[in-house]
Amino acid sequence: MNTLNGYDFEDLQLGMRATFAKTITEADIVMFAAASGDYNAMHINEVFAQTTQFKGRIAHGMLSASVISAAIAGQLPGPGTVYLGQNLRFKAPVRPGDTVHATVTVKELSYEKKRVMLSTVCTVGDKVVVEGDALVMPTSRNSH
Repeated sequence: MNTLNGYDFEDLQLGMRATFAKTITEADIVMFAAASGDYNAMHINEVFAQTTQFKGRIAHGMLSASVISAAIAGQLPGPGTVYLGQNLRFKAPVRPGDTVHATVTVKELSYEKKRVMLSTVCTVGDKVVVEGDALVMPTSRNSH
């Protein structure tokens, strides 16, 4: 592992994995609403949210999924990685105060283009809340 750039492509192996955890706070939800412009009452108005199928406020799905980005950029492959794509499936709500654990696992290595497909899963406790795949371009010792 390169301490400045994380894992280079040449260091990666199928099955490698890393997890990053973040507790979603009230401040995170308010700041995400401001940054994104998504002021859906389901996220910011408890009285309204009580009338929904969730019976209370939930975090923005993209806020919950953003923990994946922290796992990729901070751990695997790590700093210097370029995010090329992500697909997501939202499976369950995340509530203020929940701790989201994002786990990324190397599932495919493309040697020709030096690209990596990662399995991405976010959980709260034992429950999967977000799942999908990410395509990334890590650093490489053999870049041209």
